[in-house]
Amino acid sequence: MDASDLLRNSLLQLSKSGTVRQTIEKAPVSRSVVRRFVPGDATADAVAAVAELRATNRLATIDYLGEDTTDLTQAIRTRDHYLELLKALADADLSQHGMGEVSLKLSALGQYLPGDGHKIALDHAREICQAAANAGTTVTLDMEDHTTTDATLESLRELRQDFPWVGAVIQSYLKRSEGDCRDLAHEGSRVRLCKGAYKEPESVAHQSSADVDQNYVRCLKILMAGDGYPMVASHDPRLIEIAGALAAHHHRDADSFEYQMLYGIRPEEQKRIADRGNQMRVYIPYGEEWYGYLMRRMAERPANTMFFLRGLASKN
Repeated sequence: MDASDLLRNSLLQLSKSGTVRQTIEKAPVSRSVVRRFVPGDATADAVAAVAELRATNRLATIDYLGEDTTDLTQAIRTRDHYLELLKALADADLSQHGMGEVSLKLSALGQYLPGDGHKIALDHAREICQAAANAGTTVTLDMEDHTTTDATLESLRELRQDFPWVGAVIQSYLKRSEGDCRDLAHEGSRVRLCKGAYKEPESVAHQSSADVDQNYVRCLKILMAGDGYPMVASHDPRLIEIAGALAAHHHRDADSFEYQMLYGIRPEEQKRIADRGNQMRVYIPYGEEWYGYLMRRMAERPANTMFFLRGLASKN
């Protein structure tokens, strides 16, 4: 395991540390630095970020931050935030043709509630999908840790019966992902391929960055050769170049796949990709539950950690 892998594992451990969370949240400089990655707490902040992206021909997918909800009231509140967000996007003319879509975590919608958690989360997701359809946009089901993969894919199948455009997410650090990509690479299937951002055991997940990248390419080959709509979620220049080469090899039109990057990461590269005529979608998180998200983003890419530390130093 190299230094970057050790850093990644350490940050993933810190993402669950309440003590570190309190320290960072109380630091007077933290929130201004976090704004680089999370535009704000409120729906209006997310909508403003989408409008800013539209001005440079970039698309958006929006995540109301939160996960692992074990309180029904909180799950309902999360659903309501999404319904409010979709209405606000429609009112601002930012939702048509999937320009501003939303990304959902089933655990935030009640998946872990005792008893009927799966049904509650699925019902909440259906309501959000219907609101998205009314607004002229789409929904993508975020993937979480490996213990929820089968349940998330089952929910995807159920939602696609009424909303066939619901997007899936596949994580290349999971050893099972090639098979999942083959199952999902069919006509009309939107699939976001990312590396993965949770700490997983070696029994189910590749542990080294090199192995994760190699599996990403294997999965990408399957998706680009298939009949679905690949969504290439990566900031890695090598993987972006490979994706473009595979798209050209399979004679894909520019509107038959898209690139995705995180809000605040490589914004100039995002603009360059959009300017050359490709679809470029930016993942926008918002809300108060930003700590775990931030730590996982730093774990995914060491350069993110250096940016955060430089930001803290520059404020002292």
